[in-house]
Amino acid sequence: MVKIGIIGANGYTGFELMRLLANHDGVKVTYVASRSNAGVKVAELYPALSAYYGDVEYKDPNAKECAKACDVAFTCLPHAASAAFGAELISCGVKVIDLSADFRYDDIDLYEKTYGVVHPAKELNAEAVYGLTEINRVKVKSARIVGNPGCYTTSSILPLYPLIKENLISERGIIIDAKSGVTGAGRKADVAYSYCETDENFKAYAVTTHRHTTEIEEKLSVDGKKVALSFTPHLLPVKRGILSTVYADLQNGATGEKIAAAYQKYYGNETFVSVFPEGTLPELKWVVGSNTCKIGYKVDKRLNKVIIVSCVDNLIKGAAGQAVQNMNVMFGLDERKGLPLCANGL
Repeated sequence: MVKIGIIGANGYTGFELMRLLANHDGVKVTYVASRSNAGVKVAELYPALSAYYGDVEYKDPNAKECAKACDVAFTCLPHAASAAFGAELISCGVKVIDLSADFRYDDIDLYEKTYGVVHPAKELNAEAVYGLTEINRVKVKSARIVGNPGCYTTSSILPLYPLIKENLISERGIIIDAKSGVTGAGRKADVAYSYCETDENFKAYAVTTHRHTTEIEEKLSVDGKKVALSFTPHLLPVKRGILSTVYADLQNGATGEKIAAAYQKYYGNETFVSVFPEGTLPELKWVVGSNTCKIGYKVDKRLNKVIIVSCVDNLIKGAAGQAVQNMNVMFGLDERKGLPLCANGL
């Protein structure tokens, strides 16, 4: 039985972690912490969790106390704070799956420039594994610390990675047009994400400046390629789900058949990534409530481009579910345990 700690368990991602782990028969949640809610019962903040968590109270985060109770901790703290606390946990012998951006970058300078902070655990960052499970499964298995990717990056990297690896698309001029539900902004009081501002509305934001751009570019810059892309996020008037439409220039005689073969090579045996035949494009309701990424594509022969549509649930495959998937791999458990395969669908 793997003993689990969740640090910063009061947000939407923390809620999803607690919900998913309550249905996982190979683990036990033994430590739940939140600075802002220390002493409050989990069931008071989230009554939906009362059946499993009963009288469990949020604790004030303490690395040594967590280490006594846990084998692994999910850290869901603000940038820089998450790395600092994660370093304490590692020094106490606890494995860490970090859901901030602190351990996602190989290039520390790029991280610090993107987030405007000084990384507090640079040496530890050097051994961190980027937790996109389908791409880094072998490294995740032996990792002490995993930088868990976020929602936009997951829905962007998964559809592009096989095509870049197989030299089917140009690494220059890629455009990612992504749309997210409001939970992607987190559980906070902000007028911009209130009901009256989001309902029946649709808008772009952080155009040319979104922080995930540099992360996506770094992780797609493989085999000596230097990827440069345009990433534009939009806010959908829905609670959850991300749909990304990706545009890329074909090269080296790429065809729909070669694209299908590349996806089959990389994802043909994957449980949580589904690639549909050319022309079948996924929708949000196909993924919301599941730990799946669904990918569809269409070749535009006139312009020699491929248009890819990728969908994930931002709180599950884009955050908590992917973290549980990584935890399963790290501890030699069935990778599918505790993770919903089918979407809500309605």
